[in-house]
Amino acid sequence: MAKSSARTSTGSADADAPEEESRANRFMRSALAILGETGRTDFTVLEVVERSKTSLRSFYQHFSTKDELLLALIDRIMTESTHRWREDTDGLDAVPALRQLVERVSAPASSTTQDSINRGLTFYNDHLAETLPREYARVLSPVHGLITDIINRGITEGVFDPELDVERSAALIMQAALGAMRIRVLGAELNGAPIDGEHIFEFCIRALRK
Repeated sequence: MAKSSARTSTGSADADAPEEESRANRFMRSALAILGETGRTDFTVLEVVERSKTSLRSFYQHFSTKDELLLALIDRIMTESTHRWREDTDGLDAVPALRQLVERVSAPASSTTQDSINRGLTFYNDHLAETLPREYARVLSPVHGLITDIINRGITEGVFDPELDVERSAALIMQAALGAMRIRVLGAELNGAPIDGEHIFEFCIRALRK
């Protein structure tokens, strides 16, 4: 999570805010570029600093660790993505809304660069869940909230079981959809048939129906 860089003088803080925000964005863009090129998250803070053409001092004014940088990056990606997914599903009934959401979340990457980014961040999620569990849960809360809303919509429509534990069901669906890359590979290795968004949706909808 990005650190506050406010100064003691209000006027000075206001004047520097655009520059400070730009630097924080620069670090995130640099990390994203490295991920897109390598698909790996074992890069160092120094690599990010060199790529962003700034300084270590500047980096540590914004982030305490590389984990905080990547957490901020995932936070931004999840917030922006969930906003789009909510716009796409708000006008739909619960079942088509859930289908569309699961398919969007679990869709294969549209480019090799995006695939590298997805791969790197997907497997780094486990590390963040262990090292920064509360902060990581906060980052995922928008998509969990969207799934919760869709389930409640389905209960209101009479198509989902009213006895569902909505919060836990939403968490399970979220984990299945976000882990689609891992699940896709696992299915291919186990039985030669990759698991895609439609399979995940069918599995989830069976658990939700009355």
